[in-house]
Amino acid sequence: MVSRYHEVYEGWKRNPEGFWAEAAGAIDWVSPPKQIFDATAGVYGRWFPDATCNTCHNAVDRHVANGRAEQAALIYDSPVTGSKRTFTYAQVKAEVEALAAVLNDQGVTKGDRVILYMPMVPEAVFAMLACARIGAIHSVVFGGFAARELATRIDDSTPKLIVSASCGIEPGRVVAYKPLLDGAIEIARHKPDACVILQREQQRCGLVAGRDIDYAAAVGAAKAAGRTVPCITVAATDPLYVLYTSGTTGQPKGVVRDNGGHMVMLAWTMWNEFGVKPGEVFWAASDVGWVVGHSYIVYAPLLHGCTTVLFEGKPVGTPDAGTFWRVIAEHGVVALFTAPTAFRAIKGQDPKGDFVAGYDLSRFRTLFLAGERADPETIKWAENQLKVPVIDHWWQTETGAPISQNPIGLGRLPVKYGSPAVPMPGYEMHVVDDAGHEVPRGTLGNVVVKLPLPPGALPTLWHADGRFRDAYLAEFPGYYKTADAGYIDDDGYLFIMARTDDIINVAGHRLSTGGMEEVLAEHPDVAECAVIGIADAMKGQVPCGFVVLNAGVTRDPAELEKEVVALVRDRIGPVAAFRTVVPVRRLPKTRSGKILRGTMQKIADHEEWKMPATIDDPAILEEIAEALKTKGLG
Repeated sequence: MVSRYHEVYEGWKRNPEGFWAEAAGAIDWVSPPKQIFDATAGVYGRWFPDATCNTCHNAVDRHVANGRAEQAALIYDSPVTGSKRTFTYAQVKAEVEALAAVLNDQGVTKGDRVILYMPMVPEAVFAMLACARIGAIHSVVFGGFAARELATRIDDSTPKLIVSASCGIEPGRVVAYKPLLDGAIEIARHKPDACVILQREQQRCGLVAGRDIDYAAAVGAAKAAGRTVPCITVAATDPLYVLYTSGTTGQPKGVVRDNGGHMVMLAWTMWNEFGVKPGEVFWAASDVGWVVGHSYIVYAPLLHGCTTVLFEGKPVGTPDAGTFWRVIAEHGVVALFTAPTAFRAIKGQDPKGDFVAGYDLSRFRTLFLAGERADPETIKWAENQLKVPVIDHWWQTETGAPISQNPIGLGRLPVKYGSPAVPMPGYEMHVVDDAGHEVPRGTLGNVVVKLPLPPGALPTLWHADGRFRDAYLAEFPGYYKTADAGYIDDDGYLFIMARTDDIINVAGHRLSTGGMEEVLAEHPDVAECAVIGIADAMKGQVPCGFVVLNAGVTRDPAELEKEVVALVRDRIGPVAAFRTVVPVRRLPKTRSGKILRGTMQKIADHEEWKMPATIDDPAILEEIAEALKTKGLG
């Protein structure tokens, strides 16, 4: 098949508004857009500014009305609990409508925020859709985050209500959510009016009288009463959700996603980029707490009329390295979207791919990898084992959908290992130096996007237009700063090489080193600290801490490391577990006081490094290199 990519991409460049007007035809609008883009609105312009719509209607109700009522919409597969459930589109509508009634009863109305602190259960999906149905703005917080992290998000989004569960399930252990929720509410300045709590049989919890509501009882009563809740009309530019991503100061950034542009972009990607048809089974093996879960577990597959898989488990250990193949075979999955970390784990447990042969994967067509850079060896291993195209692609929480990939629906382009391929319509990519000047093809630089960003990308940060400008637009006027470094080759393929800021990627989870440094600094013996992300064969990156102790303090390094690791786990969560903590005499800095994290990271990753000309004490980098060698890193 000859790819249509170049024709389609050039068509978008010639007439962006005409392109997105045509794409908008896939959406049911209450009031269709007459104006496609308003360059004068918002920070950099707004898409479909005069249109009205409802996301829940497009994801659920219209499919029920148009012949998909009895088609499976959601398959819940939970090897950690041994349970499986399938919900048709009609059943999803009933669940969503009942929960929407419960939210209404608690006074939640259009524009109110609702935090969802949930494990990977169907009720998390129902809660997102119920908020969308009534025009409330949901903010999903990953269930692995500690109470302090949740409290920060409560204070920023000021939710009227929180939906949570008694516990989450990890392989071999139960994670009690309710004490974390109660602790977060106690810490937070803002107090929600109510909490709706899903009691899970693996561990039930006590409810706070006058505040907490039993999910099953309340939803069951709404169903028994035959409650109906219509889809509320919202502006296309109204927020659908706020999703917090790490900020360089430790204060998370609330990425805003609107209703109209989000639907248009996601609906367009399902066939054109992922090559999946309505009615087929699509599986994104992520978490609803992350942007992949929002876009490709919940919204995109349902907008497209697909069946989506919600998986509560791990790629290995639940029970073995064949779990992914079982799910694909059992449910007829045609495309899987996961992180390279998952495949590195599977490869580590089953290097010869012995488990693959035990399952019928005849319906499986494509594997998509994203979340961190997909190393060529992992891609080649997956290609050899699965005998299907393996597509690396690149995007961000801020964009909500791929910036760059190899578009299966438009016709696959040649694969270049190490590259997520080409920019998608909506994204005009440039690589510039630190002064904002375009660099030649093949030259490493700052990867930026020419404004405006396409439909579905963030229009701003939650109640922080100034911070949005400063974080993304100010450094390179006329462009959106991706904060990634890379280059474009002579064929127009994009290569993403590294982050240019201090966000690190641990097993697909973006974590702020600034946030971790703030926690390290809480330790009473620590005078100064720095955190870098060092390369890890399994997780992509893991955090490594460097600490300078207070004057006169001497500590056993092993005991100090144990205390610091426990502190970070308590404040941020297990995902932030340190590889090691290195006591140092002082931190390497420029004469202006900037810590040379980039050079430290190169030393830790065994990369070639040069002594920075601006360093105030060259000896300290040599000392750090020696300290890392004793840890088996430098």
